[in-house]
Amino acid sequence: MAPKAQSVGIKPTAKAFKNKSKPTDVRLSNIQAAKAVSDAIRTSLGPRGMDKMIQAGNGEVSITNDGATILKQMNVLHPAAKMLVELSRAQDVAAGDGTTSVVVIAGALLEACEKLLQKGLHPTAISDSFQRCSNKAVEILKQMSTPIELNDRETLIKSASTSLNSKVVSQQSSLLAPIAVDAVLKVTDPSKEGSVDLKNIKVISSLGGTVEDTELVDGLVFTCRSAGSNAPKRIEKAKIGLIQFCISAPKTDMDHNVIVSDYAAMDRVLKEERSYILNIVKQIKKSGCNVLLVQKSILRDAVSDLAQHFLDKIKCLVVKDVEREDIEFVCKTLHCRPIASLDHFTAENLSSAELVEEVASGTNKFVKITGIQNMGRTVSIICRGSNKLVLEEAARSLHDALCVVRCLVKLRAQIVGGGAPEIEMALQLAALAQTVEGVDAYCFRAFADALEVIPSTLAENAGLNPIATVTELRNRHAQGEKTAGINVRKGAITDIYAENVVQPLLVSISSITLATETIRSILKIDDIVNTFS
Repeated sequence: MAPKAQSVGIKPTAKAFKNKSKPTDVRLSNIQAAKAVSDAIRTSLGPRGMDKMIQAGNGEVSITNDGATILKQMNVLHPAAKMLVELSRAQDVAAGDGTTSVVVIAGALLEACEKLLQKGLHPTAISDSFQRCSNKAVEILKQMSTPIELNDRETLIKSASTSLNSKVVSQQSSLLAPIAVDAVLKVTDPSKEGSVDLKNIKVISSLGGTVEDTELVDGLVFTCRSAGSNAPKRIEKAKIGLIQFCISAPKTDMDHNVIVSDYAAMDRVLKEERSYILNIVKQIKKSGCNVLLVQKSILRDAVSDLAQHFLDKIKCLVVKDVEREDIEFVCKTLHCRPIASLDHFTAENLSSAELVEEVASGTNKFVKITGIQNMGRTVSIICRGSNKLVLEEAARSLHDALCVVRCLVKLRAQIVGGGAPEIEMALQLAALAQTVEGVDAYCFRAFADALEVIPSTLAENAGLNPIATVTELRNRHAQGEKTAGINVRKGAITDIYAENVVQPLLVSISSITLATETIRSILKIDDIVNTFS
């Protein structure tokens, strides 16, 4: 039997417990979750991209290929994956278009990060290098861009058409693009350079008809029909008053019941009510008002039946229940102030318009006001569709087109599409990677390769061979053809500028910078801590 070893009295040194594997696992988990979100919407990129059918919990179904809409309605649980949903939303706010491509780029960059981390590179080093890559990519984009003028309507329409070509309503892009351009140019204030408030463009969805029936109204449109059966339906040389008080019998401040015991008292109450309403109607007639817009009241009827009867007699067209949130838009359009009391209902507080009429549109009836004097910088668009799904998608597509034109007003430069800018950035960054040293060389090369995901996905979604297409595209760009891109209609590499496939520079810059920022945030996370709410 072996002798027992004597224990030597060595004092153990205190070592802090360091689990190196946990941060790596957390990063890997975050990257995998975010990549899953990116892969889910990758197939809906480009003009030949697929649509997604979204089924909500209440059974509502919508069909779209707009990245922001898909991600907004997707039930995402992982916190890192939620960051990509927020990224898409940020791109929607900043540019309004490119919401799918920004998530696809982010997914490709995450894949590049994963490979770099496996090589043993430190996350902070990768993060800093990617920021330098992003700055350089933005410089390359600016060199590629061509400046435009706002009075060049045709160029603006080309950019809006490119945005609409990847939507369900791509067949109607020739109609919707000019509407979007005219609407944005109408609300653009020349004194405020580069600022467009899309709240000044009111898009009204009306079921019935087809998308071709969509129209731009240089005036004001109310979705409700005019009140009163005997009231006039068409008024020329209209005097319009916007009131915030009710034309009905007043109620007590608190819940009180008035008990009327005999007919004489009842007659007196009715007589008083009649004279009260008659006094208001006389004041309206005296001011010369013949179109009355009444704000919606939550306490009682804005216009009682008796008041409606008197207003019909004085030939006054009444639009009831104007929503509170629409009041600001109405005031801006009519260039008037809302009248809060009867004392202020005078002729100088009214606004004038050439024509107010009730028009039928599909199954609905609208009140349309045109030829407004001193009209504010606002415009209305009536969007039509044969069914709810098409109508919703048409409204979303129109919003994207409006955002594209807004981008061109903010930053007056455009760039070619069809994967051309991404390949150009990839080539120049790869060339730059040869000149730098250390970690930067690896990161620049990985960033350049990741950008090729856009042309590769465009080719894949169009049914082309992605490897052959991207190789040929890279070759054409290496020969100096900076405007060569993937023409998905012809299934070949062509001069994409000649095909009028252009997009705002702001969309491309925004997608690169926002995607890089998100990737840097995900890389910096090394632990997930749950807290008690």
